[in-house]
Amino acid sequence: MGGCRALTDSPHFLLVRKMKKLLILALALLPTLGWGQSAAVKKIMEMAREDNRTMEHLDILCNRFGGRPIGSDAYENAAEWAMRCFREWGYEVEYEKAGELSVGFNRGGWWGQMYGEENMHLHFATPSFTAGTKGPQRGHVVIEPRTQEQLNRVKHQLKGSWVLLNGHNRGWSFGYGKFWDERREKIIASNAEAEKWNREHAGEDGEKKHIDDDTAPLFHNQMVEAGILGFVQKGTTPLTALYDRDVIRENIPFDSLPTMPNIILDEHQFDHIYRMAKERRNVQLEFDIRNYFKIGPVPYHNVVATIKGSKYPDEYVIVGAHLDSYDVATGGVDCGSGVSAVMEAARMIAASGAKPERTIIFILFAGEEFGLLGSQAWLKSHPEMKDKISNMFNRDGGPLPYLGFSAPKSLVKEYEKISEPLRELYPDYGFKINELKPRNRPTNLGGNDSSSFAVEGIPTLQMYEWEDIKGYGFEYGEIWHTERDTYQKSIPEYQEQAATALAIMVLGTANLDKKLPRDEVYLPQ
Repeated sequence: MGGCRALTDSPHFLLVRKMKKLLILALALLPTLGWGQSAAVKKIMEMAREDNRTMEHLDILCNRFGGRPIGSDAYENAAEWAMRCFREWGYEVEYEKAGELSVGFNRGGWWGQMYGEENMHLHFATPSFTAGTKGPQRGHVVIEPRTQEQLNRVKHQLKGSWVLLNGHNRGWSFGYGKFWDERREKIIASNAEAEKWNREHAGEDGEKKHIDDDTAPLFHNQMVEAGILGFVQKGTTPLTALYDRDVIRENIPFDSLPTMPNIILDEHQFDHIYRMAKERRNVQLEFDIRNYFKIGPVPYHNVVATIKGSKYPDEYVIVGAHLDSYDVATGGVDCGSGVSAVMEAARMIAASGAKPERTIIFILFAGEEFGLLGSQAWLKSHPEMKDKISNMFNRDGGPLPYLGFSAPKSLVKEYEKISEPLRELYPDYGFKINELKPRNRPTNLGGNDSSSFAVEGIPTLQMYEWEDIKGYGFEYGEIWHTERDTYQKSIPEYQEQAATALAIMVLGTANLDKKLPRDEVYLPQ
């Protein structure tokens, strides 16, 4: 006994015992992600405080490349830049073809002016994949005819005119081609009957039959043949300008593209000009619209960046955002706010020295705005991976912060530990972990790329991001798909928090002891 006591009291043993105590203390202080990962998380937290580059990425996307529809030079340039960034950070990068378009499109500048009794600069836009003008084009104004009789009365006025269309434009180009021609013919016939009835019952009490004004323009072919300059339609402010669905979905070739400009004019200006035209006042409009097409086929691609898992290389965590955007603005919110946060999360993970146990794949999807084209293509190209994906994180809800996460019941405690650094870094946001209630697996595609994964039964648990918690006045509906979707609409504080949250939660998910259990995510079918 005495020998043992003497041994334990020796200087050497006391030093060893002290070192063991320090080691135990250090282990107690480490996050539960393990030795290497705790150091990585610490590094991510340090970058979040001192070197968060989310807004730098967003600035480049919006202000160097601009709006990025697939089929445009802006999209290809942005994709090339993103690939260079991922490679520089140490990722394996692939430029995966997702599909091709019959034609490509690039937008130039646009300008408009009203002349006559009054002069006014015009506030307008055009959908992408629609025609521009042949240089500056000035002409008088004609109100669109809705019946054959009305067409006959204005036929001599059509050449060299801008035609004011009935109805309210919501961002799309009007339809043309066989389907729309047949629909128009039916409406024209119905309108003729209504006009005849109204004429025969003139002076009688009671309501007149309605002349349809829903489909624009009814006499498209006849007006084009008569030599009009283009069509002008009322648009809601702020202006929304999307794309010509017929060109994209019907794969219309270069030689068959529509040639008439499709102008969406500020509703207040449109109403004023319409009244002037009805009053037969002197009014002329001049437009210079520089829309350009590229001869196809034009391929489009997903940008795919991978960091291999150290323990489970054949299991995956997917992190996505869509690189494409509409080009009436610069795609700052939709989805520059997603791309910039995802890219910064990737940079942070790589720079932290993390060795994730599962493979993490960052994907910048193409063609989300044209119908989830990129995410659909990726899943089709990688069927063997579907059952091996733990979760798909998608950022596509605007520049709001992440406030929490719903975890499967068996992983709530794990995610509480994983998310501790977020509560430390951003105490004002109160990042919460809630227990997930299993839901029905969706059967139809939704409005963003995560739905492509969800219908395949892949977990798509997302962090909450729908509250402007600090009251910056952000309203997604005022910006979404409009001319206001610019860099300035993103909120740096929120964006930086979102990138950090993505980095920590994605890395934590990659290092879980198990994949997210699908039976706790989706109810049995």
